[in-house]
Amino acid sequence: MSGLRALSPLLVFLCIYLITSLLVNDFYKVPITVAFLISSCYAIAITKGLAIDQRIHQFSMGASNKNILLMIWIFILAGAFANTARQMGAIDATVNLTLHILPDNLLLAGTFLAACFISLSIGTSVGTIVALTPVAVGLAEKTEIAIPYMVAIVVGGSLFGDNLSFISDTTIAATKTQGCDMRDKFRVNSMIVIPAAAVILLIYIIQGADIELATQTADIEWIKVIPYIVVLGTAIAGLNVFIVLSLGIVLTTIIGIATQSFDIFGSFAALGDGIIGMGELIIITLLAGGMLELIRYNGGINYLINILTRRVNGKRGAQLSIASLVSIANLCTANNTIAILTTGPIAKDISARFNLDPRKTASILDTFSCFIQGIIPYGAQLLMAAGLAGISPINIISNLYYPFAIGLVAFLSIIFRYPRRYS
Repeated sequence: MSGLRALSPLLVFLCIYLITSLLVNDFYKVPITVAFLISSCYAIAITKGLAIDQRIHQFSMGASNKNILLMIWIFILAGAFANTARQMGAIDATVNLTLHILPDNLLLAGTFLAACFISLSIGTSVGTIVALTPVAVGLAEKTEIAIPYMVAIVVGGSLFGDNLSFISDTTIAATKTQGCDMRDKFRVNSMIVIPAAAVILLIYIIQGADIELATQTADIEWIKVIPYIVVLGTAIAGLNVFIVLSLGIVLTTIIGIATQSFDIFGSFAALGDGIIGMGELIIITLLAGGMLELIRYNGGINYLINILTRRVNGKRGAQLSIASLVSIANLCTANNTIAILTTGPIAKDISARFNLDPRKTASILDTFSCFIQGIIPYGAQLLMAAGLAGISPINIISNLYYPFAIGLVAFLSIIFRYPRRYS
């Protein structure tokens, strides 16, 4: 099968969902589940050399990939926790506490800093989004800030730690595939992304200067803040996200019953509604995983790798080819860690051939994969944030600052050979 034909399911999806929605100026006209269903059926139909049941089996292998299933478990627990916390009053209590602590004009900058700090501490953007998105939505409702804009601040900040943290999957994958030390990669990476984060923080300070609360802040119910304090504390301490969310669910249930926010059956209903609310997100994840597996099986990713490395010459060209490789692999896999693992060995070969610094190569892999992961509407980060906020992923993309900033700065760092010591 030709490479372009192997990649065509992704193009079909983009045409059905993105281009059609842009043409009619309404991102709710075409449900993303329908776009994925059509492109998945198309991917099965164009796969040659296998009987129909074998094609479906290959599709199902992608949908049942362990990373996909782990993601679904997180979605289930996140939905249950978020809805139980909402019904119990934890989100309102946490929002009121935040409004008491932060001046009105620092809400935007404070939210961004909180997301940066938490994601750097726990090494995962998804965990940060789970913890902060409900609070961000609550803050937006108490002010005149648009919900997609507030959620985009959390998503941007969550990618800061995903890209830099020593315990992030992407950091580990990038350094291991390039054979360099994590501390050295952190040093190079920080020179690229921290200036971008500082500029974005300044933008949020300026944009938030005139924010005033639309309503009077209510009194804080301290006992209802406990679940979020525990969730944030255990996440920062490095506990597994499953343990973190499970603790949150248990605490919100106990406190909700103790404060008579609901009875035991009301807590069951809140848990059930939260899980059901993640149904569309789970379906999208399964369909995307299956479709992207068929793209890989049919040779789409290998085709891209061959095309992009065919005419590389010079250090800049070599670094740009590595950036393009990991970016396109991320578009095709919707997983930045898998994209790095897929292209990492090839990047190491290119790096050795053109005498590139492996620390800079590792930084390029990590930064460009996080940039793409943060702006694709079918990535776990935007799907999770959109699901928790009840909005379209596209609405979040149009409000993102930080992912685009690190993509631009990383590109400029290649063009201008910055930092020069590692270039």
